Amino acid sequence: MTIKLAVIMDPIESIKVSKDSTLAMLLEAQNRGYEIHYLQAGDLFLEDGKLMGHTSNLEVRDQSENYYTKQTAKLSEMSMFNVVLMRKDPPFNMEYIYTTYLLDSLVETNTLVVNEPTSLRNANEKLFATQFKDCIAPYIVTQKQSLLNEFIDKHKQIVVKPLDGMAGDSIFQVRHDDANRNVILETITQQQTCTVMAQKFIPEYVEGDRRIILVNGEPIPYALLRVPAQGELRANLAKGGSAKGIELSNRDQYICQQVKPILQKLRLSFVGLDVIGEFLTEINVTSPTGIRELDKMYELNISAQLFDHIETQLDSYQ
Repeated sequence: MTIKLAVIMDPIESIKVSKDSTLAMLLEAQNRGYEIHYLQAGDLFLEDGKLMGHTSNLEVRDQSENYYTKQTAKLSEMSMFNVVLMRKDPPFNMEYIYTTYLLDSLVETNTLVVNEPTSLRNANEKLFATQFKDCIAPYIVTQKQSLLNEFIDKHKQIVVKPLDGMAGDSIFQVRHDDANRNVILETITQQQTCTVMAQKFIPEYVEGDRRIILVNGEPIPYALLRVPAQGELRANLAKGGSAKGIELSNRDQYICQQVKPILQKLRLSFVGLDVIGEFLTEINVTSPTGIRELDKMYELNISAQLFDHIETQLDSYQ
């Protein structure tokens, strides 16, 4: 039986081929003989109980130019697919949430959605980490400027960020003696109308943050160490950070073991943890990256591990 896969992603013509984890997944699926169909979130619609989509047959190639061929879109009933990969990037806004509601309609069918849409909706990438108290640095989640100021005074130096961002967008480092601290807090909370997360500053950030990839809760044995550029707070590759591979530490392994049972329970099959120093800072569930870099550094095939897991799940659907 040919497995039919639909991938929901951002415009394929805009991806960075050498770094795109979704492309790595699609290349593996194609190598396994899957029939691949492409769509964006806006191509979905629910009508009289049926989830429909305008999907395009897709072929992919592992090359920097001319890396895909997309056929003319046609109307498809989404339950015809064996697997739907939800790889839409944040922002995690209401449109993203509406897409997860639409995908919920596939729960009663034999279509497997990766990652599980209800869990995508419930596991906010910033807040999810707060469930693991032994793994995280001191934090506060609030929209109140007075509470954020108290947190700054207590810890002297903090990092504050929105709950719906990605790739290091709108992350601020604030010191207790920063003359602009109130301006920063006013801006990021949108005059105390937007809830944000503040975390105690972790000095080890200068050494980089570690992206740890987990498939069905099991970590890849190497992390992607992302080191910030000179004078930059954020280590995200999208913000100019550099990357190298590193073996997981004992602390990394401990964090993974704490997170594993919850990930499996929530059917979050592909997840990326961000760790700085000894602390878990985020749990990325929407569209984690890092596959291409780690595959190249260590001659891995992380996507193969993911699809082995997916096929095991599909077997249970039969």
